[in-house]
Amino acid sequence: MRKHIVIILSILSNIIFNTSAGTFKNEDLHYVITYKWGIIHKDAGEATLSLRNNGDNYNLMLAAKTKPWADKFYQVRDTLKGTLRISDLKPLRYIKIAHEKGKYGLDDVTYKYSGSTVTGICNRFKKNEKGEISESSKTLTASGPVYDMLSVFYYLRQINYSSLAPGKEIKATVFSGSKSETITIRNLGKERIQLRNGTHREAFHIQFNFTTDGKKKSSDDMDSWISTGSEHIPLYLVGKLPIGQVRVYYVN
Repeated sequence: MRKHIVIILSILSNIIFNTSAGTFKNEDLHYVITYKWGIIHKDAGEATLSLRNNGDNYNLMLAAKTKPWADKFYQVRDTLKGTLRISDLKPLRYIKIAHEKGKYGLDDVTYKYSGSTVTGICNRFKKNEKGEISESSKTLTASGPVYDMLSVFYYLRQINYSSLAPGKEIKATVFSGSKSETITIRNLGKERIQLRNGTHREAFHIQFNFTTDGKKKSSDDMDSWISTGSEHIPLYLVGKLPIGQVRVYYVN
């Protein structure tokens, strides 16, 4: 469940922007994470995504945690932090801090740019349930639009979906602590959806998937419904689990 919580809130250079880069204001977006299996539909966690302006950069943070009942099955206490350059929305640094079932992990990615080539210096620190510690470092390279599991969220919100024909795909690269993945974003058109509080909103329905080496799936396809307003806030997201689904609802 941890991976889905992080991925599903962090979905998705300079192609088909809705507005110019550097238009985000300070904000806090709150979400409730639910578990759905048959007639069971129960709140399983919560998450908050925050952005703060800081000179020439944005400071980003995503904090997610499971509720006490879900902790018994898979406890999640994840914090993602990032620095995003305002001028072109390119990431400069990404940090992931994970506490899961007695395990601790820290991924720290620093970006460097040279022409169209993007390099990510990835340092990893892990401690397992037995207290054993391991450290590693890896260098990842890619060309074209490159993000991580936090900054890609803002790339998603800058796409002009009204100008993106239904069925058309956009691809980008995502760096994690140990690998690079290809994310494919597919526009499925406008739909009217019902939120958890019973209200109805018009939204763009997009589907996305992650693959490694451009072929092998690294997770199941996921679906997201994004507000048609200028802010393009993800309102509702759905991802598959081995049993049931994880669903995420925008609260405020």
